Amino acid sequence: MKKDIHPNYRKVLFKDITTDKNYIVASSVETTETINEDGVDYPLVKVEISSSSHPFYSGKERSGGTTGRIDKFNQKYKKK
Repeated sequence: MKKDIHPNYRKVLFKDITTDKNYIVASSVETTETINEDGVDYPLVKVEISSSSHPFYSGKERSGGTTGRIDKFNQKYKKK
């Protein structure tokens, strides 16, 4: 194996901003934000959808989105 080409894995906290749930997972994702959870500082990655907020896994329908993608699509492709 070649040296210094493999990613460095570390514990990262993924925060679902929709349901406010946290998941600590080993990841190589790059981030500049950090958060203190149970006295330990973790790199922070904010996500909009996780297993706790996805309609398929939660059984609940999601109301809209925080980014307004549907409105952007409708404006871009509306009939003139």
